[in-house]
Amino acid sequence: MRLNVFLLILLAGAVAVNYGIRRDPSQPNDEWLPEMVHAVSYESFSRNPNFRDGKTLQTPPPGTIARGFSPFPYQANTDDALRAGLELKNPFRAQDAHAVERGALVFTTFCAICHGAGGKGDGSVTLRGYPPPTSLLADKAVHLLDGQVFHIITYGQKNMPGYASQVSREDRWKAVLHVRTLQQTVSSAIGTRNQETKLP
Repeated sequence: MRLNVFLLILLAGAVAVNYGIRRDPSQPNDEWLPEMVHAVSYESFSRNPNFRDGKTLQTPPPGTIARGFSPFPYQANTDDALRAGLELKNPFRAQDAHAVERGALVFTTFCAICHGAGGKGDGSVTLRGYPPPTSLLADKAVHLLDGQVFHIITYGQKNMPGYASQVSREDRWKAVLHVRTLQQTVSSAIGTRNQETKLP
């Protein structure tokens, strides 16, 4: 108990001495390590006499690509969607179980709300007045090339928004894999049904 009282008196005394000997509070304190306060290099937004415009932060030269960013040389139009279909190939294969599984997760998270779990265009938002998308199982969708489907996911189409900002490039390709899996399942079921109904 006495120790606590002693420490409290010591603290109060230190605070009183600090207030008693301090200088004008409107003035900055002494700098003991000025190198820590004043950087040798120019700050991003400080003036810089080495450049004609006097700015330190300069605009990147034309054609500069940010580290980790891969350019996508296609515009959001029908011609470029077709060109993407002819030029782009899915880097993931249907035999890659992890890619297929990830594609299913991406589809469930971002696509199923409109396209439905089975890709028929009967997602939950369509029951609340949102225009239903075309079925991913329709002939037109089945005959789209992988690059075209990737382009549509990237930029969107009609009332579908683009997902480039929400879904990474790799995940978009994996979603294409899942769409193909849905289409393949339906094609196989139709083929089996046709074989069963053939006359001997």
